[in-house]
Amino acid sequence: MRLDNRSTDVPVGDVLSKVPQVTLAFWAIKILATTLGETGGDALSMTLALGYAMSTLIFLGFFAVTLVPQVASRRYHAFRYWAVVVATTTVGTTMSDYLDRTLGLGYVASSIILFGGVLAILFVWHRALGQVEFDHITTRPHEVFYWVTILVSNTLGTALGDFVATSSGLGFERGALVFAGLLALVAAAHFFTPVQKSVIFWAAYVLTRPLGATLGDTLTKSRPEGGLGLSRIASSLVIAACIVGGIVVTAARED
Repeated sequence: MRLDNRSTDVPVGDVLSKVPQVTLAFWAIKILATTLGETGGDALSMTLALGYAMSTLIFLGFFAVTLVPQVASRRYHAFRYWAVVVATTTVGTTMSDYLDRTLGLGYVASSIILFGGVLAILFVWHRALGQVEFDHITTRPHEVFYWVTILVSNTLGTALGDFVATSSGLGFERGALVFAGLLALVAAAHFFTPVQKSVIFWAAYVLTRPLGATLGDTLTKSRPEGGLGLSRIASSLVIAACIVGGIVVTAARED
């Protein structure tokens, strides 16, 4: 494989895949992106006091702006790809908060609805196209299903994170440990069981979102609420810088 340092476009075999290889670096950047989604979403809705509805509309616009060049591209481009992922995590944060708090559905009801939504999308994807892809997206129909699944799963993850950390009384730090433990079980299933790789991937993808949500809340919630009381905006900028650094380092290693 050859990676162009200037564009980070990666040819994969004879057909160009639109998504990165699923490696440990992929999951590290994904967790950073989900953490940024929590701190960035809260920065807009809470720190800047725009509210959940307005923030959701803004982030949906951001999602559309990042998705168009990603879908239009004929190959994988790291910064385009991860920009869309970040967009789904930010809109997922504010959309989940809107469902839970503004509409009053609560964490349990919204989690059940969103979990059903993820399963429904995966079912329709499989029925429509014959298989559910995650590591080799080469057609537009597969890519559309891919991004819709990610958007809904990241919204689900926010609700799950809030439920475990808040409603269950575990708090943010112990909530993060719960989701880290569940991810470890999924990783063990990957290495030691015959469970389909697509099932493993999407289970891990869903779980990284509440892990990032609880980590983000640990950083930015006030000390009386169980957090460290750090600035949401400053935390978001630092995490964003770490994501950029992770992308650059990963690209350099693949060269």
